[in-house]
Amino acid sequence: MELGIGIGWRPEIADAVEALPGIDWVEAVAENLCSDHLPDSLVRLRARGVTVVPHGVSLGLGGADRPDPGRLADLAARAALLGTPLVTEHIAFVRAGGPRTASARLEAGHLLPVPRTWEALDVLCENVRIAQDSLPVPLALENIAALIAWPGEELTEGQFLAELVERTGVRLLIDVANLHTNHVNRGEDPAKALDELPVEAIAYVHVAGGIEKDGVWHDTHAHPVTRPVLDVLAELRSRIAPPGVLLERDDDFPPAEELAGELTAVRATLEAAGKARSGSTSEAGAFGCGSGVTPATSRVQPADTAATGTGAATEGARDRAAVAQTALLSALVAGTPAPEGFDHRRLGIQSRALAAKRSHVVAKVAPELPGILGDGYRDAFLSYARSRPMSAGYRRDALDFAEQLLITGRPADDAARRRLTHWWQDRAAARPPRRTTRLVRAARAAIAGR
Repeated sequence: MELGIGIGWRPEIADAVEALPGIDWVEAVAENLCSDHLPDSLVRLRARGVTVVPHGVSLGLGGADRPDPGRLADLAARAALLGTPLVTEHIAFVRAGGPRTASARLEAGHLLPVPRTWEALDVLCENVRIAQDSLPVPLALENIAALIAWPGEELTEGQFLAELVERTGVRLLIDVANLHTNHVNRGEDPAKALDELPVEAIAYVHVAGGIEKDGVWHDTHAHPVTRPVLDVLAELRSRIAPPGVLLERDDDFPPAEELAGELTAVRATLEAAGKARSGSTSEAGAFGCGSGVTPATSRVQPADTAATGTGAATEGARDRAAVAQTALLSALVAGTPAPEGFDHRRLGIQSRALAAKRSHVVAKVAPELPGILGDGYRDAFLSYARSRPMSAGYRRDALDFAEQLLITGRPADDAARRRLTHWWQDRAAARPPRRTTRLVRAARAAIAGR
């Protein structure tokens, strides 16, 4: 299945995406689409023959629990609506807690890494098989970027991905920006990962931008693609011609001509690396690791896995994963002590990054809040986030934040507090206020603002 060159479709740049030349396909965040109708922009793109691939972010296939049937059904409905050839998700966990740990459910609001251990692989593979059985089209999974590493890991990233593919037949979505992120943050060699993973299983490739700060690479998707990321793309292209390559941009959207320029750089990188590959069959790795591919079938598996041939996850494995993931996520979002073996400095960086992301996303899903609170919004939200972990989605988080402010008598300005009260009441009530009530409130707000 050849996809070609694509770009991530986002509502903020829908017009620009439609106008960009040479776009063969787009990818849309699955959770941002309705299950029964599409945005007009995607309808027009599909009418032009542009493939639309739904990209999920909330399944948490690396989590201790089996995938939620409702989330799987939603993803399947979007796949059917789009007539897509495949769907994609991530190798990550996004929530923890709940019945297995007899603790409150915690939401990360972010993709967090799973430990590269045989037991974690068993849990992941079983979850992937459940997802595959529930979806109408093939599934491809993406490697993620990480600031932190689990202690006691038994496999490299390439080995982990190779074992996953061998056991489940799942396709891979390789994000070269994430390989670069893990190179900077965890000292992992992108070329070695590419040597070890089955490149023939690649469904497509992500390219995205980020920024380095204080020696840590932040995979922001809000900055231009850097040369080191394009170098990893060239490294991948020196091994295989990927069926598709997609540029991701999720925030701080530049003018259309800058997006076009980044796509041109991607095309040029692929073309140059393809020509170099055709002229040589034994290139050295750009990051100091050249040859020596390790086939997945040559690795020694633990005796219990090898004996059964399935690597099926036991309930005990899931319970142990639940405890470990809950302890890590609680340290990141609730301020509990760091689990043993983790880098405390990196946990602190990740914790602050998660809180900042919550603040930013809540401001996007509920733009009235920064409008009401003004310059004090960010500090107020970060203070709230330090003691209030997210237990549901961002919209619930926005309501909980507003409620907490009102309980504590904030904001201090009477008019702002009234506006916040009405905003909260309109969204938290069992049913929305009637039109007359909304008009009266609007009139009072206009009079108060004179």
